[in-house]
Amino acid sequence: MAPRRLARRSLLKMGLIGVPVSTAALGGGLAAVWAAADTTTAGRLTFTNRLAIPPLAASRVDVSGRRVFDLRTIAGEHQFRPGRPTATLGVNGGHLGPTLRASRNETVLVNVRNELSEATSLHWHGMHLPAAMDGGPHQMIEPGAGWSPTWQVAQPAATLWYHPHPHQQTARQVYRGMAGLFIVDDPDTPAGLPSRYGVDDIPVIVQDKQFGDDNQLDDSEAFWTPMGILGDTICVNGTLAPYHDVATERVRLRLLNASNSRFYRFGFSDDRPFALVGTDGGLLAAPYETARIQLSPGERAEIVVTLGPGERVVLRSYPPDLGINVWNRRFGGGDDTFDILQLRAAAQLSPSPPLPGRLADPPRIDASAPAATRTFQLSGYSVNGRQMDMSRIDFAVTRGTTEVWEIIAIDDTPHNFHVHDVQFLILSVGGAPPPPELRGWKDTVHTPPNTPVRVALRFSEHVDPNIPYMYHCHLLNHEDQGLMGQFVVVEPGQQPGQSPAHDHHHTRP
Repeated sequence: MAPRRLARRSLLKMGLIGVPVSTAALGGGLAAVWAAADTTTAGRLTFTNRLAIPPLAASRVDVSGRRVFDLRTIAGEHQFRPGRPTATLGVNGGHLGPTLRASRNETVLVNVRNELSEATSLHWHGMHLPAAMDGGPHQMIEPGAGWSPTWQVAQPAATLWYHPHPHQQTARQVYRGMAGLFIVDDPDTPAGLPSRYGVDDIPVIVQDKQFGDDNQLDDSEAFWTPMGILGDTICVNGTLAPYHDVATERVRLRLLNASNSRFYRFGFSDDRPFALVGTDGGLLAAPYETARIQLSPGERAEIVVTLGPGERVVLRSYPPDLGINVWNRRFGGGDDTFDILQLRAAAQLSPSPPLPGRLADPPRIDASAPAATRTFQLSGYSVNGRQMDMSRIDFAVTRGTTEVWEIIAIDDTPHNFHVHDVQFLILSVGGAPPPPELRGWKDTVHTPPNTPVRVALRFSEHVDPNIPYMYHCHLLNHEDQGLMGQFVVVEPGQQPGQSPAHDHHHTRP
Protein backbone atom coordinates (compact mmCIF):
# COMPACT_ATOMS: atom_id res chain seq x y z
CA MET A 1 0.00 0.00 0.00
CA ALA A 2 1.02 3.65 -0.33
CA PRO A 3 3.09 5.43 2.26
CA ARG A 4 0.59 7.55 4.13
CA ARG A 5 0.77 11.30 3.80
CA LEU A 6 1.52 13.20 6.97
CA ALA A 7 -1.87 14.01 8.43
CA ARG A 8 -2.70 17.50 9.61
CA ARG A 9 -2.82 16.30 13.21
CA SER A 10 0.72 14.92 12.82
CA LEU A 11 1.94 18.25 11.51
CA LEU A 12 0.37 19.98 14.50
CA LYS A 13 2.38 17.73 16.79
CA MET A 14 5.50 18.61 14.83
CA GLY A 15 4.70 22.30 15.30
CA LEU A 16 4.64 22.98 11.57
CA ILE A 17 1.11 24.30 11.16
CA GLY A 18 1.33 28.05 10.76
CA VAL A 19 5.12 28.11 10.33
CA PRO A 20 6.02 30.49 7.46
CA VAL A 21 7.81 28.70 4.66
CA SER A 22 10.53 31.34 4.47
CA THR A 23 11.57 30.82 8.08
CA ALA A 24 11.60 27.06 7.83
CA ALA A 25 13.69 27.22 4.65
CA LEU A 26 12.93 23.59 3.95
CA GLY A 27 15.03 22.56 6.92
CA GLY A 28 14.39 19.98 9.58
CA GLY A 29 10.78 18.91 9.92
CA LEU A 30 9.68 20.81 6.84
CA ALA A 31 12.03 18.75 4.68
CA ALA A 32 10.36 15.64 6.05
CA VAL A 33 6.96 17.11 5.19
CA TRP A 34 8.14 17.77 1.63
CA ALA A 35 9.51 14.26 1.29
CA ALA A 36 6.22 12.76 2.50
CA ALA A 37 4.02 14.97 0.34
CA ASP A 38 3.80 12.64 -2.65
CA THR A 39 2.05 9.29 -2.77
CA THR A 40 2.70 6.37 -5.10
CA THR A 41 1.14 2.95 -5.34
CA ALA A 42 2.61 2.11 -8.75
CA GLY A 43 3.55 -1.56 -8.76
CA ARG A 44 2.78 -1.90 -5.05
CA LEU A 45 -0.87 -2.95 -5.04
CA THR A 46 -2.00 -6.54 -4.83
CA PHE A 47 -5.26 -6.58 -6.74
CA THR A 48 -7.34 -8.82 -4.52
CA ASN A 49 -10.89 -7.49 -4.91
CA ARG A 50 -13.19 -8.06 -7.84
CA LEU A 51 -14.45 -4.76 -9.18
CA ALA A 52 -18.00 -4.05 -8.07
CA ILE A 53 -20.30 -3.02 -10.91
CA PRO A 54 -23.07 -0.61 -9.85
CA PRO A 55 -26.42 -2.22 -10.70
CA LEU A 56 -28.64 -0.72 -13.35
CA ALA A 57 -31.48 1.15 -11.64
CA ALA A 58 -34.86 -0.55 -11.96
CA SER A 59 -37.37 1.47 -13.95
CA ARG A 60 -40.87 1.24 -15.32
CA VAL A 61 -42.90 3.10 -17.94
CA ASP A 62 -45.99 4.85 -16.59
CA VAL A 63 -49.30 5.51 -18.35
CA SER A 64 -47.90 8.78 -19.73
CA GLY A 65 -44.99 6.97 -21.35
CA ARG A 66 -42.41 8.32 -18.91
CA ARG A 67 -39.55 6.13 -17.71
CA VAL A 68 -39.83 6.20 -13.91
CA PHE A 69 -36.97 5.66 -11.44
CA ASP A 70 -37.32 5.47 -7.65
CA LEU A 71 -34.34 6.63 -5.59
CA ARG A 72 -33.73 6.91 -1.86
CA THR A 73 -30.87 8.85 -0.28
CA ILE A 74 -29.79 6.98 2.83
CA ALA A 75 -27.10 6.79 5.47
CA GLY A 76 -25.44 3.38 5.59
CA GLU A 77 -22.10 1.70 5.76
CA HIS A 78 -19.64 0.10 3.35
CA GLN A 79 -17.00 -2.58 3.78
CA PHE A 80 -13.99 -0.92 2.19
CA ARG A 81 -11.44 -2.82 4.29
CA PRO A 82 -11.40 -5.73 6.75
CA GLY A 83 -12.65 -4.83 10.19
CA ARG A 84 -15.22 -2.26 11.10
CA PRO A 85 -17.46 -1.08 8.24
CA THR A 86 -17.15 2.56 7.22
CA ALA A 87 -20.08 4.94 7.78
CA THR A 88 -21.16 6.26 4.37
CA LEU A 89 -23.97 7.86 2.40
CA GLY A 90 -25.57 6.36 -0.69
CA VAL A 91 -28.52 6.13 -3.03
CA ASN A 92 -30.64 2.96 -2.82
CA GLY A 93 -27.80 1.44 -0.82
CA GLY A 94 -25.14 2.26 1.71
CA HIS A 95 -22.58 3.66 -0.73
CA LEU A 96 -22.76 5.18 -4.24
CA GLY A 97 -25.92 4.57 -6.26
CA PRO A 98 -27.32 2.58 -9.17
CA THR A 99 -26.67 3.51 -12.79
CA LEU A 100 -29.66 5.23 -14.37
CA ARG A 101 -30.10 4.59 -18.07
CA ALA A 102 -32.47 6.29 -20.52
CA SER A 103 -32.63 6.94 -24.25
CA ARG A 104 -32.47 10.16 -26.19
CA ASN A 105 -35.90 11.79 -26.57
CA GLU A 106 -37.31 9.68 -23.74
CA THR A 107 -39.12 11.46 -20.90
CA VAL A 108 -37.97 10.46 -17.43
CA LEU A 109 -39.48 10.89 -13.97
CA VAL A 110 -37.22 10.39 -10.97
CA ASN A 111 -38.88 10.01 -7.58
CA VAL A 112 -36.31 10.95 -4.95
CA ARG A 113 -37.04 10.37 -1.27
CA ASN A 114 -34.64 11.76 1.32
CA GLU A 115 -34.15 9.29 4.18
CA LEU A 116 -31.14 11.14 5.58
CA SER A 117 -31.28 13.14 8.79
CA GLU A 118 -30.19 16.24 6.85
CA ALA A 119 -31.34 18.09 3.75
CA THR A 120 -29.84 17.13 0.42
CA SER A 121 -30.44 17.33 -3.33
CA LEU A 122 -29.56 15.33 -6.43
CA HIS A 123 -28.05 17.19 -9.36
CA TRP A 124 -28.03 15.60 -12.83
CA HIS A 125 -24.52 16.63 -13.85
CA GLY A 126 -24.24 17.23 -17.59
CA MET A 127 -27.96 16.97 -18.31
CA HIS A 128 -29.83 19.53 -20.40
CA LEU A 129 -33.06 20.15 -18.49
CA PRO A 130 -35.25 22.87 -16.90
CA ALA A 131 -33.70 24.77 -14.00
CA ALA A 132 -36.43 23.59 -11.61
CA MET A 133 -35.41 19.97 -12.36
CA ASP A 134 -31.66 20.54 -12.14
CA GLY A 135 -31.19 19.42 -8.53
CA GLY A 136 -28.92 22.26 -7.53
CA PRO A 137 -28.93 24.11 -4.22
CA HIS A 138 -32.35 25.63 -4.95
CA GLN A 139 -34.02 22.22 -5.09
CA MET A 140 -33.31 21.00 -1.58
CA ILE A 141 -35.14 17.97 -0.18
CA GLU A 142 -35.80 18.02 3.55
CA PRO A 143 -35.45 14.82 5.65
CA GLY A 144 -38.46 12.59 5.11
CA ALA A 145 -39.60 14.56 2.05
CA GLY A 146 -39.49 13.83 -1.64
CA TRP A 147 -38.91 15.44 -5.00
CA SER A 148 -40.04 14.20 -8.42
CA PRO A 149 -38.32 16.00 -11.29
CA THR A 150 -39.35 15.11 -14.83
CA TRP A 151 -37.82 16.12 -18.16
CA GLN A 152 -37.20 14.96 -21.70
CA VAL A 153 -33.71 13.64 -22.37
CA ALA A 154 -32.78 15.89 -25.29
CA GLN A 155 -29.13 15.15 -25.95
CA PRO A 156 -26.95 12.50 -27.62
CA ALA A 157 -25.41 9.41 -26.07
CA ALA A 158 -23.20 10.35 -23.12
CA THR A 159 -21.84 9.30 -19.75
CA LEU A 160 -23.39 11.72 -17.25
CA TRP A 161 -23.60 11.41 -13.48
CA TYR A 162 -25.59 12.52 -10.46
CA HIS A 163 -24.53 13.75 -7.03
CA PRO A 164 -25.82 15.96 -4.19
CA HIS A 165 -25.50 19.71 -4.54
CA PRO A 166 -26.53 21.31 -1.19
CA HIS A 167 -25.12 24.77 -0.63
CA GLN A 168 -21.86 24.55 1.38
CA GLN A 169 -22.34 20.81 2.05
CA THR A 170 -21.64 19.25 -1.35
CA ALA A 171 -18.06 18.18 -0.63
CA ARG A 172 -18.94 16.27 2.53
CA GLN A 173 -21.90 14.42 1.05
CA VAL A 174 -20.10 13.45 -2.16
CA TYR A 175 -17.02 12.33 -0.24
CA ARG A 176 -19.16 10.03 1.88
CA GLY A 177 -20.49 8.28 -1.20
CA MET A 178 -23.53 9.91 -2.80
CA ALA A 179 -22.87 9.59 -6.54
CA GLY A 180 -23.83 7.46 -9.52
CA LEU A 181 -23.81 7.34 -13.31
CA PHE A 182 -26.61 8.41 -15.65
CA ILE A 183 -26.02 6.89 -19.08
CA VAL A 184 -27.83 8.35 -22.07
CA ASP A 185 -28.29 5.99 -25.04
CA ASP A 186 -28.86 7.10 -28.62
CA PRO A 187 -30.30 4.84 -31.34
CA ASP A 188 -28.07 6.62 -33.86
CA THR A 189 -24.84 5.45 -32.19
CA PRO A 190 -22.85 3.48 -34.80
CA ALA A 191 -22.28 -0.24 -34.30
CA GLY A 192 -18.88 -1.41 -33.08
CA LEU A 193 -18.55 0.25 -29.70
CA PRO A 194 -18.49 -2.19 -26.77
CA SER A 195 -21.94 -1.81 -25.23
CA ARG A 196 -22.73 -4.71 -22.88
CA TYR A 197 -22.93 -3.08 -19.48
CA GLY A 198 -20.71 -4.82 -16.94
CA VAL A 199 -19.20 -7.12 -19.59
CA ASP A 200 -17.31 -5.02 -22.13
CA ASP A 201 -18.79 -1.63 -21.16
CA ILE A 202 -17.53 -0.92 -17.65
CA PRO A 203 -18.31 1.98 -15.30
CA VAL A 204 -15.16 3.22 -13.54
CA ILE A 205 -16.09 5.69 -10.78
CA VAL A 206 -12.77 6.84 -9.30
CA GLN A 207 -12.58 8.44 -5.85
CA ASP A 208 -9.80 9.05 -3.35
CA LYS A 209 -10.31 8.38 0.35
CA GLN A 210 -8.35 8.61 3.56
CA PHE A 211 -9.15 6.41 6.52
CA GLY A 212 -8.61 6.71 10.25
CA ASP A 213 -7.45 3.78 12.35
CA ASP A 214 -11.05 2.68 12.93
CA ASN A 215 -11.77 2.46 9.17
CA GLN A 216 -13.84 5.64 9.30
CA LEU A 217 -13.43 8.30 6.64
CA ASP A 218 -11.01 11.06 7.60
CA ASP A 219 -12.19 14.28 5.95
CA SER A 220 -9.41 16.53 7.19
CA GLU A 221 -8.15 18.81 4.46
CA ALA A 222 -4.89 18.42 2.60
CA PHE A 223 -1.94 20.30 4.08
CA TRP A 224 -0.58 23.50 2.54
CA THR A 225 -3.15 23.66 -0.21
CA PRO A 226 -6.69 25.06 -0.29
CA MET A 227 -7.90 22.19 -2.48
CA GLY A 228 -9.74 20.36 0.30
CA ILE A 229 -9.53 16.59 0.78
CA LEU A 230 -6.76 14.69 -1.01
CA GLY A 231 -6.96 11.06 0.00
CA ASP A 232 -4.10 8.58 -0.21
CA THR A 233 -6.26 5.56 -1.06
CA ILE A 234 -8.10 5.05 -4.35
CA CYS A 235 -11.36 3.18 -4.72
CA VAL A 236 -13.18 2.32 -7.94
CA ASN A 237 -16.92 1.78 -7.70
CA GLY A 238 -16.31 1.56 -3.95
CA THR A 239 -13.71 -1.22 -4.38
CA LEU A 240 -10.14 -0.99 -3.10
CA ALA A 241 -7.34 -2.66 -5.10
CA PRO A 242 -9.81 -3.82 -7.77
CA TYR A 243 -9.43 -6.16 -10.72
CA HIS A 244 -11.83 -6.85 -13.57
CA ASP A 245 -11.96 -10.03 -15.63
CA VAL A 246 -12.05 -9.23 -19.34
CA ALA A 247 -13.64 -11.72 -21.76
CA THR A 248 -13.53 -9.68 -25.00
CA GLU A 249 -10.73 -8.29 -27.17
CA ARG A 250 -11.80 -4.75 -26.51
CA VAL A 251 -13.29 -3.18 -23.42
CA ARG A 252 -14.86 0.24 -22.98
CA LEU A 253 -14.12 2.05 -19.71
CA ARG A 254 -16.43 4.91 -18.72
CA LEU A 255 -14.09 6.94 -16.52
CA LEU A 256 -15.59 9.36 -14.02
CA ASN A 257 -13.47 11.51 -11.74
CA ALA A 258 -15.85 11.59 -8.78
CA SER A 259 -13.20 12.81 -6.35
CA ASN A 260 -13.63 16.02 -4.42
CA SER A 261 -10.37 17.66 -5.45
CA ARG A 262 -7.91 15.23 -7.01
CA PHE A 263 -6.87 15.33 -10.66
CA TYR A 264 -6.04 12.08 -12.49
CA ARG A 265 -3.96 11.49 -15.61
CA PHE A 266 -5.00 8.06 -16.79
CA GLY A 267 -2.87 5.70 -18.84
CA PHE A 268 -1.78 2.09 -18.70
CA SER A 269 1.19 0.63 -16.88
CA ASP A 270 2.81 -0.54 -20.13
CA ASP A 271 2.01 2.73 -21.94
CA ARG A 272 -0.18 0.96 -24.48
CA PRO A 273 -2.32 3.33 -26.53
CA PHE A 274 -6.09 3.39 -26.23
CA ALA A 275 -8.90 5.02 -28.17
CA LEU A 276 -10.61 8.01 -26.60
CA VAL A 277 -14.17 7.80 -27.94
CA GLY A 278 -16.13 10.16 -25.71
CA THR A 279 -15.89 13.00 -23.21
CA ASP A 280 -18.36 14.80 -20.91
CA GLY A 281 -21.21 15.43 -23.34
CA GLY A 282 -20.93 12.46 -25.66
CA LEU A 283 -18.96 10.74 -28.37
CA LEU A 284 -16.15 12.41 -30.28
CA ALA A 285 -16.43 12.76 -34.03
CA ALA A 286 -13.88 9.93 -34.42
CA PRO A 287 -11.74 7.79 -32.10
CA TYR A 288 -8.57 9.54 -30.96
CA GLU A 289 -5.60 7.31 -30.18
CA THR A 290 -3.57 8.45 -27.19
CA ALA A 291 -1.75 7.07 -24.14
CA ARG A 292 -2.93 9.61 -21.53
CA ILE A 293 -6.16 11.38 -20.64
CA GLN A 294 -6.35 13.87 -17.76
CA LEU A 295 -9.58 14.39 -15.85
CA SER A 296 -10.23 17.09 -13.28
CA PRO A 297 -13.04 16.56 -10.73
CA GLY A 298 -16.38 16.03 -12.45
CA GLU A 299 -14.98 15.26 -15.91
CA ARG A 300 -15.65 12.01 -17.77
CA ALA A 301 -13.95 10.11 -20.58
CA GLU A 302 -14.89 6.97 -22.47
CA ILE A 303 -11.89 4.95 -23.62
CA VAL A 304 -11.59 1.65 -25.48
CA VAL A 305 -8.53 -0.53 -24.83
CA THR A 306 -7.47 -3.69 -26.68
CA LEU A 307 -6.07 -6.69 -24.79
CA GLY A 308 -4.50 -9.96 -25.85
CA PRO A 309 -5.33 -13.39 -24.40
CA GLY A 310 -3.98 -13.85 -20.89
CA GLU A 311 -2.69 -10.28 -20.57
CA ARG A 312 -2.77 -8.35 -17.33
CA VAL A 313 -2.44 -4.60 -17.45
CA VAL A 314 -3.03 -1.86 -14.89
CA LEU A 315 -4.94 1.36 -15.43
CA ARG A 316 -2.73 3.92 -13.70
CA SER A 317 -2.95 7.62 -12.84
CA TYR A 318 0.33 9.34 -13.63
CA PRO A 319 1.30 12.72 -12.11
CA PRO A 320 -1.21 15.20 -13.53
CA ASP A 321 -0.24 18.42 -15.25
CA LEU A 322 -1.69 21.06 -12.92
CA GLY A 323 0.22 23.96 -14.44
CA ILE A 324 1.05 25.46 -11.04
CA ASN A 325 4.24 26.24 -9.14
CA VAL A 326 6.36 23.42 -7.78
CA TRP A 327 5.26 23.97 -4.16
CA ASN A 328 1.53 23.95 -4.82
CA ARG A 329 1.92 21.11 -7.29
CA ARG A 330 3.68 18.99 -4.69
CA PHE A 331 1.01 19.54 -2.02
CA GLY A 332 -1.85 19.51 -4.54
CA GLY A 333 -1.33 15.94 -5.72
CA GLY A 334 0.70 16.87 -8.78
CA ASP A 335 3.51 14.42 -7.97
CA ASP A 336 1.23 11.49 -7.12
CA THR A 337 0.98 8.18 -8.99
CA PHE A 338 -1.77 5.64 -8.31
CA ASP A 339 -2.56 2.20 -9.63
CA ILE A 340 -6.30 2.31 -10.27
CA LEU A 341 -7.61 -0.96 -11.73
CA GLN A 342 -6.12 -4.19 -13.03
CA LEU A 343 -7.60 -5.70 -16.19
CA ARG A 344 -7.22 -9.48 -16.45
CA ALA A 345 -7.80 -10.91 -19.90
CA ALA A 346 -9.04 -14.47 -20.19
CA ALA A 347 -6.95 -17.11 -21.94
CA GLN A 348 -9.45 -17.01 -24.78
CA LEU A 349 -11.17 -13.77 -25.73
CA SER A 350 -14.34 -13.27 -27.70
CA PRO A 351 -13.64 -11.23 -30.83
CA SER A 352 -14.69 -7.58 -30.84
CA PRO A 353 -15.65 -5.69 -33.99
CA PRO A 354 -13.37 -2.88 -35.14
CA LEU A 355 -14.20 0.57 -33.84
CA PRO A 356 -16.17 2.70 -36.28
CA GLY A 357 -14.17 5.42 -37.97
CA ARG A 358 -16.97 7.91 -37.42
CA LEU A 359 -18.70 8.13 -34.04
CA ALA A 360 -20.86 11.27 -34.07
CA ASP A 361 -21.31 14.62 -35.72
CA PRO A 362 -18.63 17.06 -34.55
CA PRO A 363 -19.86 19.76 -32.18
CA ARG A 364 -20.91 22.92 -33.95
CA ILE A 365 -21.78 26.31 -32.48
CA ASP A 366 -21.59 29.46 -34.58
CA ALA A 367 -19.70 31.81 -32.27
CA SER A 368 -18.86 34.42 -34.92
CA ALA A 369 -21.39 36.93 -33.56
CA PRO A 370 -22.11 36.06 -29.91
CA ALA A 371 -24.95 37.81 -28.11
CA ALA A 372 -22.55 38.42 -25.22
CA THR A 373 -18.94 37.78 -24.29
CA ARG A 374 -18.31 37.30 -20.58
CA THR A 375 -15.16 36.93 -18.50
CA PHE A 376 -14.94 34.81 -15.35
CA GLN A 377 -11.86 35.28 -13.18
CA LEU A 378 -11.33 32.46 -10.68
CA SER A 379 -9.31 33.23 -7.57
CA GLY A 380 -9.37 31.63 -4.15
CA TYR A 381 -13.05 31.11 -3.34
CA SER A 382 -14.49 33.76 -5.62
CA VAL A 383 -15.55 34.44 -9.22
CA ASN A 384 -14.82 37.97 -10.44
CA GLY A 385 -14.09 38.95 -6.86
CA ARG A 386 -17.51 37.86 -5.53
CA GLN A 387 -18.48 34.81 -3.53
CA MET A 388 -21.68 32.87 -4.04
CA ASP A 389 -24.90 34.49 -2.82
CA MET A 390 -27.96 32.26 -3.10
CA SER A 391 -30.27 35.28 -3.40
CA ARG A 392 -28.25 37.03 -6.14
CA ILE A 393 -28.75 36.31 -9.83
CA ASP A 394 -25.42 37.22 -11.37
CA PHE A 395 -26.71 37.66 -14.91
CA ALA A 396 -29.36 36.55 -17.40
CA VAL A 397 -28.89 34.92 -20.80
CA THR A 398 -31.47 35.07 -23.56
CA ARG A 399 -33.10 31.98 -24.99
CA GLY A 400 -32.02 31.24 -28.54
CA THR A 401 -28.68 33.02 -28.26
CA THR A 402 -25.04 32.00 -28.29
CA GLU A 403 -22.53 33.43 -25.84
CA VAL A 404 -18.74 33.20 -25.54
CA TRP A 405 -17.33 32.84 -22.05
CA GLU A 406 -13.67 33.30 -21.19
CA ILE A 407 -12.59 31.62 -17.97
CA ILE A 408 -9.21 32.38 -16.44
CA ALA A 409 -7.75 31.31 -13.11
CA ILE A 410 -5.66 34.18 -11.79
CA ASP A 411 -4.18 32.51 -8.72
CA ASP A 412 -1.73 29.59 -8.55
CA THR A 413 -4.24 27.03 -7.32
CA PRO A 414 -5.87 24.21 -9.32
CA HIS A 415 -9.35 25.09 -10.56
CA ASN A 416 -11.82 23.91 -13.14
CA PHE A 417 -15.15 25.24 -14.38
CA HIS A 418 -18.53 23.51 -14.68
CA VAL A 419 -21.71 24.95 -16.19
CA HIS A 420 -25.17 23.53 -15.49
CA ASP A 421 -27.72 22.80 -18.24
CA VAL A 422 -25.56 23.20 -21.35
CA GLN A 423 -22.74 21.35 -23.02
CA PHE A 424 -20.21 23.81 -24.41
CA LEU A 425 -17.69 23.85 -27.23
CA ILE A 426 -14.12 24.81 -26.33
CA LEU A 427 -12.86 27.45 -28.77
CA SER A 428 -9.33 27.92 -27.48
CA VAL A 429 -6.98 27.22 -24.57
CA GLY A 430 -4.36 29.88 -23.98
CA GLY A 431 -5.16 31.36 -27.37
CA ALA A 432 -4.47 28.10 -29.22
CA PRO A 433 -6.97 25.64 -30.69
CA PRO A 434 -8.00 22.96 -28.17
CA PRO A 435 -6.17 19.63 -28.26
CA PRO A 436 -8.06 16.63 -29.67
CA GLU A 437 -9.28 15.45 -26.25
CA LEU A 438 -11.06 18.80 -25.73
CA ARG A 439 -12.85 18.99 -29.09
CA GLY A 440 -16.01 17.15 -28.04
CA TRP A 441 -18.97 18.41 -26.03
CA LYS A 442 -17.90 19.44 -22.54
CA ASP A 443 -19.55 20.63 -19.34
CA THR A 444 -16.44 20.76 -17.14
CA VAL A 445 -12.96 21.96 -18.08
CA HIS A 446 -9.64 22.37 -16.31
CA THR A 447 -8.52 26.01 -16.14
CA PRO A 448 -4.72 26.13 -15.73
CA PRO A 449 -3.44 29.31 -14.05
CA ASN A 450 -3.22 32.40 -16.26
CA THR A 451 -4.45 30.42 -19.27
CA PRO A 452 -7.67 31.79 -20.76
CA VAL A 453 -10.14 29.08 -21.78
CA ARG A 454 -12.75 30.34 -24.27
CA VAL A 455 -15.96 28.37 -24.69
CA ALA A 456 -19.11 28.81 -26.77
CA LEU A 457 -22.50 28.04 -25.22
CA ARG A 458 -25.92 27.88 -26.91
CA PHE A 459 -28.99 28.51 -24.75
CA SER A 460 -31.79 26.93 -26.74
CA GLU A 461 -34.72 26.53 -24.35
CA HIS A 462 -35.83 25.99 -20.72
CA VAL A 463 -36.68 29.57 -19.80
CA ASP A 464 -37.16 30.48 -16.13
CA PRO A 465 -36.46 34.05 -14.96
CA ASN A 466 -36.52 33.10 -11.26
CA ILE A 467 -34.82 29.72 -10.86
CA PRO A 468 -31.14 29.83 -11.73
CA TYR A 469 -28.54 27.43 -13.02
CA MET A 470 -25.08 27.28 -11.44
CA TYR A 471 -21.57 27.78 -12.76
CA HIS A 472 -18.73 26.90 -10.43
CA CYS A 473 -15.39 25.29 -9.78
CA HIS A 474 -15.92 21.54 -9.39
CA LEU A 475 -13.21 21.23 -6.78
CA LEU A 476 -15.92 20.80 -4.20
CA ASN A 477 -14.18 22.62 -1.37
CA HIS A 478 -13.87 25.66 -3.65
CA GLU A 479 -17.54 25.41 -4.60
CA ASP A 480 -18.67 25.11 -0.98
CA GLN A 481 -16.51 28.06 0.08
CA GLY A 482 -18.01 30.38 -2.51
CA LEU A 483 -16.44 29.85 -5.95
CA MET A 484 -19.84 29.66 -7.63
CA GLY A 485 -22.36 31.92 -9.31
CA GLN A 486 -25.76 31.60 -10.91
CA PHE A 487 -27.61 32.71 -14.03
CA VAL A 488 -31.13 32.48 -15.45
CA VAL A 489 -32.40 31.96 -18.98
CA VAL A 490 -35.02 34.50 -20.07
CA GLU A 491 -37.12 35.26 -23.13
CA PRO A 492 -35.95 38.11 -25.40
CA GLY A 493 -36.62 41.38 -23.59
CA GLN A 494 -37.54 39.67 -20.31
CA GLN A 495 -35.87 40.75 -17.08
CA PRO A 496 -34.57 38.28 -14.49
CA GLY A 497 -36.70 37.80 -11.42
CA GLN A 498 -35.72 37.25 -7.81
CA SER A 499 -33.78 34.10 -6.94
CA PRO A 500 -35.24 32.21 -3.96
CA ALA A 501 -32.71 31.60 -1.20
CA HIS A 502 -33.82 27.96 -1.18
CA ASP A 503 -36.68 26.00 -2.65
CA HIS A 504 -37.34 23.27 -0.11
CA HIS A 505 -39.52 20.31 -1.00
CA HIS A 506 -41.84 18.84 1.58
CA THR A 507 -44.15 16.70 -0.55
CA ARG A 508 -43.72 13.00 -0.62
CA PRO A 509 -43.11 11.27 -3.96
